[in-house]
Amino acid sequence: MELSSLQELLVENLKDLYNAENQLLKALPRVAKKVENDQLRQAIEMHIKETEGQVDRLDQIFSQLGEKPTGKTCQAMKGLIEEAKEMMGEDAEPDVMDAGLIVDCQKVEHYEIAGYGSAVTFARLLGNEQAARLLAQTLNEEEAADKKLTQIAESAINVQAAQGESGGDGGMSSSRSRSSRGGSKARRSR
Repeated sequence: MELSSLQELLVENLKDLYNAENQLLKALPRVAKKVENDQLRQAIEMHIKETEGQVDRLDQIFSQLGEKPTGKTCQAMKGLIEEAKEMMGEDAEPDVMDAGLIVDCQKVEHYEIAGYGSAVTFARLLGNEQAARLLAQTLNEEEAADKKLTQIAESAINVQAAQGESGGDGGMSSSRSRSSRGGSKARRSR
């Protein structure tokens, strides 16, 4: 497909996001069932409801643009979901599993933040303030979800996973796991 305008690029980006969100609506309930931590499960379940609203907003934008939302598969989301499936198939301690799933969820959030951030910018540049406002609402939800996952990781799950580390390394496992992002810490603590 040849893209000859920013409008066409916006529509392609929105189709990608639409497919990504619909893939998530199928995958997130399985993740919610797998996690052990109640706070994490509740955050995922809340984000499922938000995702339903995000799909509705995308439907509104496609209707306004006179475009169909279908016809594109988001390969990136497909890959991110596959990574989460691999994690769920691991033989891991519950806290370690939850830490790994936070990593996978944050990868998804970061992908969505990039996609929605670009879409907001494109819509504004094209003078479509209604679409920009709806997309910014979704962007704000994705950023809040990422922050919530970081908070859960830093306050509970990563700490619990680190406490389960065995061996007399003088705390090296937990100090090695520290970084500025919750998900990054979780992956390193495994």
